[in-house]
Order: sequence, then C-alpha cells, then structure tokens
Amino acid sequence: MKLDLRKKPTASTEVQNSGGGPAVKKKIKLPGGKKGIALVLVCAIGGVVLWQFFGGNEASAANTDPTYTLAAVERRDLTATITGSGTLEAANAYSVTTLLEGTILTADFEEGDTVEQGTVLYTIDSSELSSTLEQAEISLSQAQRNYNNKLKDQKDLTVTTTISGRVLSLEVEVGDEVTAGQTIATIRNYDDMSLTVPFPADDAAGFYLGQSAAVTLDSTFETLTGRIGKISANETVLSGNVIVRYVTIDVSNPGGLSTGQAGTAEINGVTSSSSGSFTYMDEAVITAKTSGTVSRLSVAEGDWVNKNQGLVTLSSDTLGDEIQSASESVRNAELSLENRYDQMEDYAITSPIEGTIIDKNYKAGETTEANQVLCTIYDLSYLTMTLSVDELDISDIEVGQTVSIVADAVEDRIYEGIVTKVSVAGTSSSGVTTYPVTIRIDESDGLMPGMNVDATITLDSASDVLAIPSAALQRGNTVLVTADSPSAANAGSTQLPEGSGATEQTNGRQTAGEYVSVAVTVGVSDGSYSEIISGLQEGDTVVYIPATSSSGDTFVMMGGMQTGGMVSGVRGG
Repeated sequence: MKLDLRKKPTASTEVQNSGGGPAVKKKIKLPGGKKGIALVLVCAIGGVVLWQFFGGNEASAANTDPTYTLAAVERRDLTATITGSGTLEAANAYSVTTLLEGTILTADFEEGDTVEQGTVLYTIDSSELSSTLEQAEISLSQAQRNYNNKLKDQKDLTVTTTISGRVLSLEVEVGDEVTAGQTIATIRNYDDMSLTVPFPADDAAGFYLGQSAAVTLDSTFETLTGRIGKISANETVLSGNVIVRYVTIDVSNPGGLSTGQAGTAEINGVTSSSSGSFTYMDEAVITAKTSGTVSRLSVAEGDWVNKNQGLVTLSSDTLGDEIQSASESVRNAELSLENRYDQMEDYAITSPIEGTIIDKNYKAGETTEANQVLCTIYDLSYLTMTLSVDELDISDIEVGQTVSIVADAVEDRIYEGIVTKVSVAGTSSSGVTTYPVTIRIDESDGLMPGMNVDATITLDSASDVLAIPSAALQRGNTVLVTADSPSAANAGSTQLPEGSGATEQTNGRQTAGEYVSVAVTVGVSDGSYSEIISGLQEGDTVVYIPATSSSGDTFVMMGGMQTGGMVSGVRGG
C-alpha cells in the first residue's frame, strides 16, 4: 500500500468560497506548532492506511494493493546483545602537584619511564626549612628539660635521707612553709664508729678489706673488735721519714664512744704507727630540694632510718599547674617539630602510584610554583571504558558479564572485557535515560588510552531454534502466515463482522483473504530474527511488509511492528 506524500502539509490551506467566488486562503493554526503539524500528518497517514487495508474504496484498493514478502519459518542460532561505543581510559591517572615554591634540585626520570609507588620524582631546595627545623628541635629539647625538672620537683616533695642512721633532729613541723635548700633534719649513724690510723706502708700493702682488727682505747685501754673498712692507696711520710698508709677500721659503738676519744689498732700482729680519733660512721644534714608546705612527718627524732627512706612530705598548690603547663609545652614543641618534618617530606615528591610517566612538565634547575602539575602518571596495568546503556536495557546488565571489545586502530582482533560496575546514577536527555556501565580490559596489548572502541555485551543466546524475521512480528506478538501453512490448516470458520477487512474468524485466528493472523510466543532476538517458542512450526510461511522502504518521495508503510527495538541493545520481544 503506497501513499503519495509529495506535497508537504502547510499551516495554511485554500478554502473554496461557498458562493462560487475565488478561493480564499485562511491560516489554520494547528495545536503544538511544528509538533502539531507532525501529529496531524501521522494521524492522516495512519487513517489512510487503515482505510485502505480494511476495505475502503474498491477502486483505491485495486490501485494500492500492498506488496508482501514471504519468509519460511526456519531454524537458526540467535544471540541477543547490547552494543555501544566508548573511549578507553587508564586504570588510574594521577597528576603530581606540589604546594611548594622553590628550585628543583633533582628530577631523575623521563617520559615513558615506569616508576614504582613511592619512587622519588622531584627534590626541591629545602635550605630555608632546615634552619626552622633545627630551631624546632631545640625548642622541643628545652621544653622536655623543663618538664623533667618539674617532675623531679614533684618527686622531691617527698624529702628522703641520703644515709642510714638515727634522726638526730627534725627542724620542721606539719604546716611549715619550706623553701628549697632549707634544713629538714640531721641524720647520724652513731651506732657505728670509725677509727683511722696509720700503718707502715709495707705492712698495710698486705691488708685487705673486711680483715679483723683489734682497737684499744687510749683512755681506758679497753679493747674492741673491728674490721677494715678502707685502705688508703696513697703513701704518706711522717716525721722521722716513716712511710705509712692510713687504714680505717669500723667498730660497733658499745654506747660510750664519742668523737672526742682516741685509740690505736693492731692488724695481724702489726700495730699502728700512732693513734687516731674516733668519728661517726656517717652523718648528713638533709635539706629540701623544692619549696612546699609540710603536710606529713614520717619519722620522729631518735628513729633509725635507712638510706632513701622518706622523712617529710611536702605539698604544693602551684606545682601541679606548672607540671601541666610544662607537659603542654612539650606537646606543642613536638607538634611543631612534626610539622617541620612533614614539610621536609614535601620537598621530596614521590610517585603516588605505580605507573608510566606520560608528561614531564618540569626538570632539574627550574623553579616550580604552587599548585602546578609537575608530571602525569598513568597506571596502564589495565584499561577501562564507560558504556552508556539505555534504561530499557540496564536491568539486563550485571557485574561480571563478559564484553567483546573491538578497536578501529587494531584490526582483526577482539579483546575481552568484564563489567565491573553498573551505576544507578542515570543521566536524562531528550526524554531518554542512560546509565554508565564500567568495563575493565586486562589484556590490552595494542590498545592505548584515548582510543575509541566498540563494545558488545551478550545478554542471551539460543541454538537451533525456530526463527522468523523480526519485521514479521506485529503488535501483540502476532504474525501473518499463508493460508496453506500447517499452523493455519486446522482452522474452523466463523463469519467476521462486515468491514473488518477479514473474511472469517476461526479459533481466535483472523484471516484476511489468503493470509491468517497467528498469535506467537517470542524468545531471543538478535534484531534481525526472533525466536518463536510457540504458535508456529517448520513448514509455515510468514507474510509481512518490510519495515520501511522508500523510493523518491513515496513511502511504503510496514504491515507488522518490530518488538524490542532499542538505541543501544537488541533483545527478545
């Protein structure tokens, strides 16, 4: 059936005057502007088609009989795919920049070099930072010493004895204010006495520490037993050119010895060259090392105390604050130094990824400016592309699907990709929504970023199935078959309404002349052919008007409606 569309519809038409006068041009405004014109045109064409297909004027029908195409129902292998194009990109791309300004000292790489992650690319002159780094280190050292001193002051709030002995006197009471250096107590070990006397040097050379000695008091001639506590290494010459060494003997105080008494000693049959005076074994004046208020006395006068034992506890209202402040000063100094170290690291610019140098914009000796791209690195371990998939097809795409990739730049080779991401962030344009699908290509030899490629995703396939041309499918998944087709052979007849364009209705099958309309179930479609699951059989012949054809200004309208047509994909109907 052909319609002559050589005259284009316009927004104005001529109307014959009812009085037989000349034609008058009137402009008739169509709704929707140009779109309205198109809508009216489509409706007009559709009305003519239906009128002529279902009877209409016999003379017109005789002159515009449609030309049908016959096709046998045959077995085929079908594959449903979605295709699209895209541009290849590197797996990862990184532009190396710096926030610093300075002279580049080294840039030991070239374009095309492969670098590892962490490889030093540039070093920038850091001489100005070095001085501030040293100052930060000094500041931290000073803050740490001050903090340690405050901790020591806190520890010194407990006043301890430096020797073992008896508390001879306590100079403070609870509540007293004490300053650093003030006397707190006197400790004396008068339970043990020492006597230091000279012996002939040759004899003293044979003595040893701990050796027993007999001590005789000059006043009472009482004899006490003692032991050698010290032997002088130096020789001394007495009057008469007698060469001696002084030996100190420790003696337990029986209770009557004092520093005013004197005595002699005998060691291994050798008598001392002269007598000597007794001294206390140990005596010390204990002073406060820091200021504070006496909050507790741990001992009393006359008590025996051991070395490092606590005597008095002080308290300080300000020392705690001073320690906290000193601690904060240390932390601030640490942060300042860490910041300097971080800045120093910025002067050595390293590769953030493993990849290939694509661009080198600066070289050694040049001065870099802040926020400038120094070089560009691509990770070419694999390539990616993004495919825009129509909203009608996106539900068929899944992560893990394989993709066939072809590039015009690489002839006679098909690459394999895999879907790695199906985004839900769609983009709408002209009433159509598409979704980005990311594809990864691992084996990419011969491909380069920026190349244009075509991608094909296989959705479904069927082997050795009944198939017909997709153009033979009509609205509602029906097809026309010849009356002698096996699928139309067993139809019984019933009279159809007059003017329906069909002669009889049999078991739901509508016939028109020698053709029968049959409902079918459709499976996989590759765009050109569609699988027929039920409704037809081998030996049937389908009848259809090709989808569209044109000759000059004449259009032939299609007799069937193709299902599943998409911008980017081909699916079963």
